[in-house]
This record gives sequence, C-alpha cells and structure tokens, in this order.
Amino acid sequence: MLALPVLGPLLGGCDRQSDAATQQAESVSSANSAEAAPTAGFDRSHRGSPIPDLTVSGLDGKPVALASLKGKPLLVNLWATWCAPCVAELPTLDKLAGAQAATLRVVEISQDSGEDGSAAKKVKAFWESKNLAHLSTLIDPKGEASAKYAVTTLPTTIYYDAQGREVWRLVGGHDWASKQTGELLAETAG
Repeated sequence: MLALPVLGPLLGGCDRQSDAATQQAESVSSANSAEAAPTAGFDRSHRGSPIPDLTVSGLDGKPVALASLKGKPLLVNLWATWCAPCVAELPTLDKLAGAQAATLRVVEISQDSGEDGSAAKKVKAFWESKNLAHLSTLIDPKGEASAKYAVTTLPTTIYYDAQGREVWRLVGGHDWASKQTGELLAETAG
C-alpha cells in the first residue's frame, strides 16, 4: 500500500503540493498511463470501513452529512477544479451517474480550498460552465474529506455498499464508462 501515493501521479493524479500549471502538464503526459493500467491504483485495504463522519455543503450552502447518503451503493469522488485528470473524468462520471441512477449514487466533493467563500464561488462558476446533466457537487473548502480519507492525490474515488461500508478506492483518473467499471461496481463489501 505504500506504493499507492507513488503510483497516483503515474495514474494521472494531482497533489496539493505542486502548482496547478505543473500538475496540468504532468497530468497530460501521464494520461496514457492511466488508460494503460487503470487498476494499478486500486486499494482494498480499507474494505469494510464505514463512511466517515463528515459534513460538507452543497452549491446552495446547505450542509450535507455524508453518512446520510447511504441506502444504495455510493461512489464518492474527491476532485478539484485545478486538477486536470479530475476534470477529464467528469464526463464519464456523469454518464455513469445517469446510466445507473436507480442503483448507484455518485457524489462529487470538491477539494478546492477557501473558507472565506471563494472556493464555493469558484466551484459554482466552474460547475455551471460544464454540461453535466446527472452529477452534482459538494464543497469541502477546509479539506476535511482529504484528511478523513488520508488522500494526497486527486482524483480519489471511494466506493461504498448500500450499508455504507467501503468496498474499494481508486487513486488517479479512470474512464468510468468502461466495461471494467461495471465489473468493479458489482463488488460488495460483505
């Protein structure tokens, strides 16, 4: 599992330590690596862990407790507007959310920072500029989700069963419209 933080950038991920321009350049050059080895960033070491006690907010500013979203399988995607692989996978996540709306909830949680309201404004403007018919995003300007999940690379996606138990997580970008995605979503924690 120690290799996952090292593999993340190879899979087309972003970190908080590098500036956005550097990450975007590195992400473009590593995009083919993500397509060639989409399972290299899978981590099942947290299998069975409950959804963390975390409250974020919607674009409308209303609080949303992550634990309140269990009841059907849940895919939580941590992303940021400045992360090129995050932005690149949004259309395939949107397609997945639309195709499996009856059986799967897909939740985006922005890791853009700025507790003064700047993150919310930036994310809202960004989100409104995209044509994402099935996705919505939540905002975590304090980065609490990254801390609770011990995430250092974006995007990171965590899959939960209907009882709110973690099944797996994926560090780095992924084509959520792929055949492999259906096979992975068929897994359960129990």
